[in-house]
Amino acid sequence: MRVVRSSVYRRYTSSLNDLQSNLNKSMNKVSTGAAYETAADNPLAYYQGKKMDHLYQDAKSKSSILGDIKNRLYQQEQGARDIQKTLSNSKTSMQYVLDSSHNSSKTSVQTKRDALLQDVQSMVSNLNSQYQDFYIYGGNDITTAPFSLSGDGKTLTYTHKYSDGTTKTVNMTMAYDKGKNTYSYHLSDDDLNSLLTAMREQGRVDIGYGDISNRQSLLDTYTGGLNMLTGLTSDSLNAMSDDDAKKAIKAALETTPVALLSRSVMACDNYINDTTTVDQFTDTMGSVLKDAANTEHTISTVYSDLGNKYSLVETTKTRLDTLSDNLTEEYKDILGADPYEAITEMYSYQYSYSAALKMGSNLMQSSLFDFIK
Repeated sequence: MRVVRSSVYRRYTSSLNDLQSNLNKSMNKVSTGAAYETAADNPLAYYQGKKMDHLYQDAKSKSSILGDIKNRLYQQEQGARDIQKTLSNSKTSMQYVLDSSHNSSKTSVQTKRDALLQDVQSMVSNLNSQYQDFYIYGGNDITTAPFSLSGDGKTLTYTHKYSDGTTKTVNMTMAYDKGKNTYSYHLSDDDLNSLLTAMREQGRVDIGYGDISNRQSLLDTYTGGLNMLTGLTSDSLNAMSDDDAKKAIKAALETTPVALLSRSVMACDNYINDTTTVDQFTDTMGSVLKDAANTEHTISTVYSDLGNKYSLVETTKTRLDTLSDNLTEEYKDILGADPYEAITEMYSYQYSYSAALKMGSNLMQSSLFDFIK
């Protein structure tokens, strides 16, 4: 029988390539821990693993987003608590100047007036708090500092960038009506429209909580500063007609923590400057104290709501992390390679491949014969 060298070489090369391919597969199996590389190896397990991998990546991406949302909600919760605490402490200064033995001295009133002004400036500072590079009370506008306060505490300025790209500024200036002895903001209808649009904005996101097909079931992770101060949620405002919503905003703005302290500061200024009598001054401070009790309750409710959202986010993150761990274990059971078996298989192919290379070196030595009879 005639044996041609080229035929032997072809068969040898084909066998060597097969061994090298099997060795590479076994090495990949050891390095990746995956039992199958393609759908052809085990179609059912492969596509089941693909589905699990999609679920795993979805859970991990949502869990990473939840980390930022948790921190933002925590900062919002802390801000609401600090504003409530500041308002509570400010009531001590108001009660002090209500006492006739103290308000008879305008120097004492001036001292408490300065303390109240510092308190309201502290509140506005809290409203401009940032997490990373965005403002936590900006609502859907995270790039613009939402609030500023004039030096005398009378004018609160709200600035907001809307979804259409326009930026609007609303100046809320406290004015005194001497005839009625009242202090209030004067806002135009355009101002109220701007505030309403901003306060109706929402930031619902799919984070593994709720049903994405039902938008209302998703968690609203954005809370605007005006929503927090007034206690008017975006859901409640969206449920109202425009006219009713604007009336609710106008009324609520008069009793926000910032408005109450602005009223008290302005009342002190008017009394010190002899614009008002001591009776008018004490009437105003008494009214502010009465409103402050209700406002504290409003801020407390917002604080509790933010705490509930934080708790929901934390629970959802824990559930997603547990799901990721479970999917990892299930993935290993279905598509994972047994490490001991994979290593044994790799070494087996490695020995076979080395032996084939050694045989090839002997086979390819120079000979005087082209064939053997």
